[in-house]
Amino acid sequence: MTNSQRKPFVAGNWKMNGNNELVDAFSTKLASNPAVDIVICPPAVYLSKFSKAEFAIGAQNVSEFASGAHTGEISLSMIAEAGCKYVILGHSERREGHAESNELVARKVKAAIAAGLTPIVCIGEPLEVRENGGVFEFVKAQLDAVAVECGAEYIKNSVIAYEPIWAIGTGKTASPEQAQEVHAFIRKELAALDASAAASVRLLYGGSVNAANAKELFAKTDIDGGLIGGASLKLEDFTTICQAAS
Repeated sequence: MTNSQRKPFVAGNWKMNGNNELVDAFSTKLASNPAVDIVICPPAVYLSKFSKAEFAIGAQNVSEFASGAHTGEISLSMIAEAGCKYVILGHSERREGHAESNELVARKVKAAIAAGLTPIVCIGEPLEVRENGGVFEFVKAQLDAVAVECGAEYIKNSVIAYEPIWAIGTGKTASPEQAQEVHAFIRKELAALDASAAASVRLLYGGSVNAANAKELFAKTDIDGGLIGGASLKLEDFTTICQAAS
C-alpha cells in the first residue's frame, strides 16, 4: 500500500496559542476537504467552541486517569464530551517539559483507544541523538513502549507523527529524504507486529512544516500528512498545507 491509497491526514496543533477570534475564523472559513482528514487541536478551553466546524477536533493532551483528585488534569470522557475525536499524545514538549516517560505515554495511548478516541502518537529524537547516529534506536524505544503496553492492536487505532525535536519551532526542517527514511523505518517496525495494519496506518511528519515545503514532504511514499505547529495558526497557510496533502 502506498500513500496514494491511504487517506491524507493533516492536524493543526495550536499549542498554547489562539483566542476566540481565531476559533471563529477557522470555524467559519476553513472549508472541509473530502480528500483529506483535517483536525484542529486547540487549547482545551476552546474545544467546545468548534461545534459547528466542518473538520474534526482533537485535544493536545489528556490524563491517563478516568477521574479523581488530579488538579489541573482533563479526562478522556471530558474531551469526548467537548467534541474530540482525537488526542495528541507524547508530544516532545510534554515528554521534555513535563517529564512524560515512554511508559506514561503508552498508558495514555491505551486509555485513549479504550475510550474510543484516536491518539496521534508523537515520536522523535533530539539533535544530539541524530548527530550521534542513534535516531532509529531512539524512535524504536518510543514505539516499543506503546507496543508493550497496548499490543499490536494499537496500530489499527492510532495515527503516528514523527517529529524530530530539533525541527520543532526552529525553522529547521528534516529534508524530505531524511523524513522519508525515518517514516519507512517506523512502518517497517510496525509491520513486524502487524503487516496489514502497518500498511494502512497514517504516518505524519511534523517539524516546521509550512505552505512552501508541505507538498514535497507529503509526496514521499510513507508520509501521509502532517502535524502542523506554527503554520496551523494562519488560516491561509494551513489551507494551503491541507490542499498540498490532497
